[in-house]
Amino acid sequence: MSKVFNFSGDDAFYHGGAVYPSPKESSLFLSLGNHVDVYFPPCKRSRVAVPFVFTEKKQKLSSIDVLPDECLFEVLRRLSDGKERSASACVSKRWLMLLSSIHGDETVISDLNPSLETEERSIQTALVKPVDCVKKGEVLDSNGAEVADAESQDIEGEGHLSRCLDGKKATDVRLAAIAVGTPSHGGLGKLSIRGSNPIRGVTDTGLKAIARGCPSLRALSLWNVSSVSDEGLIEIAQGCHLLEKLDLCQCPAITDMSLMAIAKNCPNLTSLTIESCSKIGNETLQAVGRFCPKLKFVSLKNCPLIGDQGIASLFSSAGNVLTKVKLYALNISDISLAVIGHYGIAVTDIVLIGLQNINERGFWVMGNGQGLQKLRSLAITACHGVTDLGLEALGKGCPNLKLFCLRKCTILSDNGLVAFAKGSVALENLQLEECHRITQAGFVGVLLSCGKKLKVLSMVNCFGVKELACRFPSVLPCNSLQSLSIRNCPGVGNATLAIVGRLCPKLTHLELSGLLEVTDEGLFPLVQSCEAGLVKVNLSGCVNVTDRSVSFITELHGGSLESLNVDECPYVTDATLLAISNNCWLLKELDISKCGITDSGIASLASTVRLNLQILSLSGCSMLSDKSVPFLQKLGQTLVGLNIQHCNGVSSRCVDLLLEQLWRCDILS
Repeated sequence: MSKVFNFSGDDAFYHGGAVYPSPKESSLFLSLGNHVDVYFPPCKRSRVAVPFVFTEKKQKLSSIDVLPDECLFEVLRRLSDGKERSASACVSKRWLMLLSSIHGDETVISDLNPSLETEERSIQTALVKPVDCVKKGEVLDSNGAEVADAESQDIEGEGHLSRCLDGKKATDVRLAAIAVGTPSHGGLGKLSIRGSNPIRGVTDTGLKAIARGCPSLRALSLWNVSSVSDEGLIEIAQGCHLLEKLDLCQCPAITDMSLMAIAKNCPNLTSLTIESCSKIGNETLQAVGRFCPKLKFVSLKNCPLIGDQGIASLFSSAGNVLTKVKLYALNISDISLAVIGHYGIAVTDIVLIGLQNINERGFWVMGNGQGLQKLRSLAITACHGVTDLGLEALGKGCPNLKLFCLRKCTILSDNGLVAFAKGSVALENLQLEECHRITQAGFVGVLLSCGKKLKVLSMVNCFGVKELACRFPSVLPCNSLQSLSIRNCPGVGNATLAIVGRLCPKLTHLELSGLLEVTDEGLFPLVQSCEAGLVKVNLSGCVNVTDRSVSFITELHGGSLESLNVDECPYVTDATLLAISNNCWLLKELDISKCGITDSGIASLASTVRLNLQILSLSGCSMLSDKSVPFLQKLGQTLVGLNIQHCNGVSSRCVDLLLEQLWRCDILS
C-alpha cells in the first residue's frame, strides 16, 4: 500500500486509537471506520461528504454595543456637528434611531476648560490663517478666532430641502435618516408622504423623528397614512413652529386633538387641506380660525364631521384674511353659504362641489350678503340648489367676478344665465359644462350681455343647445371675445356659427370639437369674419369638414396660425398639407391624426423651408408607408414631439431608424 500511495518517509497505517493525544491535532484526521484513521495534510481538500462537528465560538460584542440605550443616548447627544451625527447614523439602525430621537434642545456641547480652549483656538488660528488674510464679512474675536456672522449662522436649518416618500419607500427608518441628515445640509423645508410600506409603514415614530430633527419644516403632506395618529402630529406641532402648509388626505387616525395643537403652536399656518379624514370636525376649524392669523387657503373634502358650525366659526374669525376656499362634498346647509357671503370680505376664489344639502336660498343669501366684493373666481359643480334666482343674486353681489365656471347644474335655464351675465359687469371668462337647459338663446344672450369684457367662452356637453330659426336684432358686436370653445354639443350647427361670426369678429382661438352638424358652409363665414387673425384652431371630430374649409383657413390666417388640429376629420387629405406648406409660416403644432394623409402629403409638408414644426401627430394614418420616413427625418430637424402610433404601414425597422436619428425628438410609436 505504501507503494500505491507513494508515501515518503515513515508511511504507515495506524489501527485504532488516536495518533495524537491533543484534540486540536486530532482535527486533522478524517474517520473512515472504526479501525482506520487516514491522515490528510491541512492543504488538502476533503472529497468525502462527511459532516464535521465544529465547536461554536461566541462572538464577543464590542464594548460600545454592550452599552444600554440610555448610555449610548448620552454619548450621541454630545455630537453637535452635523457631519459627526451623519457618520454615526451610518453605523447601525440602532444608532440611527437613537440619533433621530434626540431633540435639538437635548444636544450637549462639550464644555472644556475655557482658558485652555481659548488658548488652543488662538494657536490654531495663528497657524492656519493670519489676521491680515481675513476675508470680507468675517469677524474675529479678541484672540483672533473666527466668529460666524449672523448670515452664516442662519444657513443651517433654513429649510431649503424637499423630500417625497411614495409607497414602499415610506418607512420610519427613512424618516429617521432624513431627520438626522438634512439639518446640516440646508434643513428640511417640505416633506410629502404618499402611501406607506405595507410591512414597515410610517408610524408616529417617524413623525417624531422629523419633529425633533427638522424644526425648519414648512410644508407637510400626509396621504393615505393610516398608522399615523394624533401622537405623531402633536410632536410636529411642538417641534415645527414654522409650519405653513398642512395637507392631510385619508388619515383615519388623526382627530381634532392634533389639529388643535397645530393651530395653537403654528401661527404661520397659511394653507390647510383636509380630505377624507373621518375624525376631523368642527373643533379643528374653530381652532384654526382663532389661532392662525395668516391663514389664506382652506380646502375641505368629504369630512362627515364638518358642518355649519365649523364653517361659521372659521369665517367669522378668519374671514378678513382667507382668500381661497374649496368646499367639496360636505354636510353643510344654506347657513354656511350665508356666513361666507357675509364674512368673506377677503375671499377671492371659491370652489363649491357636490354640496347636496344647499338649496336656492343659500346661493341667494350668499349673493345678497354684500361681503364678496373681492371675489374674482367662482366655480360651482354638481350643486342642485343653483337656480335662476340664486345665480342672478350672485351676479349682482360679486361685482369684481372675472371667472365663473358652472358644471352639472341641471336646473339652471337661459333666464338665470342671462340675468347673471348682465349683473357680472367684470366677467371675462365663462365656462359651462353639462348644463342641459341652456339653449341657443342663452348662448347668444350671454354674448349680447357681456360684450364689453368677456374674453373666453366655453361650452362642453351642453345637449340643450339646438339650432333655432331666430332673428336677433342688429347690435354692437362682442369685440372683447377672443377665445370660443364648443365641445361635444350635438345640437350646434352652421346657424350657430353664423351668429358667432356676426357677433365675435376678434376671435383668435377657435375650438369646435365633436360637432357633427358643422360643415364647410358654416365655417366659411365664421373664419372670414375673424379680423384679428386666428392663432389656434381645433376642429377635431368634425367629420363633415373637408379640405375646402381647412385650406381656406390656412389661406386667410396662415400668417398668424400657430396650432391646427383636424384629428378624426377623414375628408382632410394631402391637399390640406400642401396648403399648409404654402401659407403657414408660423405653424408649430399640427395634428392630422386619423386623416386621409398619404406619403405625398408628408413630402409636401417637408418641401417647404420656412415651416418650423415642433409637434406633429400622425396617429392612425393608415395610408402612410416607409416612403414617408425620409421626409419625417427632414421634418425632425425642428420637431420635439412626433406621434406615429397605429401607423400600420410604417415598418418597425423604419421606426427604429427614426428613433435612432431623431434622438432629440420625443417619438410615440
